[in-house]
Amino acid sequence: MMHGQRQVRKELYLLLCLFFGLFRADAQAVKWDSTVRPDIYKARVDLFRSLPHSRKDVVFLGNSLTFWADWSDLLGNSRYKNRGIPGDITFGVLERLDEVIQGRPASVFILIGINDLARQIPDSVILANYRRMVRRLKAASPRTQIFFQTLLPTNEGFEKLKSHYNREDHIRFLNNALKAMAPAEGFAVIDLHPHFADEAGKLRREYTWDGVHLTLAGYLKWAEVLRAGRYIR
Repeated sequence: MMHGQRQVRKELYLLLCLFFGLFRADAQAVKWDSTVRPDIYKARVDLFRSLPHSRKDVVFLGNSLTFWADWSDLLGNSRYKNRGIPGDITFGVLERLDEVIQGRPASVFILIGINDLARQIPDSVILANYRRMVRRLKAASPRTQIFFQTLLPTNEGFEKLKSHYNREDHIRFLNNALKAMAPAEGFAVIDLHPHFADEAGKLRREYTWDGVHLTLAGYLKWAEVLRAGRYIR
């Protein structure tokens, strides 16, 4: 009888260890959330959906780096449309991509991913989301030219957005992976990164005010790169 009770207790103990071990492992695995959206997200998407669309549109799609530029004024043409949302991540772009697709724009310029890195979303997931964007755009709007812009460096010297800093290994991986993916998936890559990096590989101080976001000089440099590469006319 005693032996049977000890055996039952032993089995129960092993089951509890297994349960809590799995629970702990699962808790450790869940480090990021694909459903997080900035507070401004819905208001911006509602606005986008209410605006007129044209097949002549050139859409700039991304997060706050895109949002804070007045692209039509910066590039001198009203067909350049701003579809940036501060704080957005790749999952947020995928969720609202139908709004871009419905206009069948002439081209789309995408820059997204730094907020994903700040939220610990794995590189492989970000890269898979890039591929999903391309394939959805190509399937629904095959005449739209797709341009991915490489992630910019950051500069931790400003000590403002600490979750975004020191992601250079991830940025380098994603930028290189984008370039490798482009021929097979049929999109172009605009390599912004080297134009914004200093000798140490950090975001140049004259181009940023917090180590992530851009000054006017930064946006003028961005526009210069686009013009020099004849990506815009």
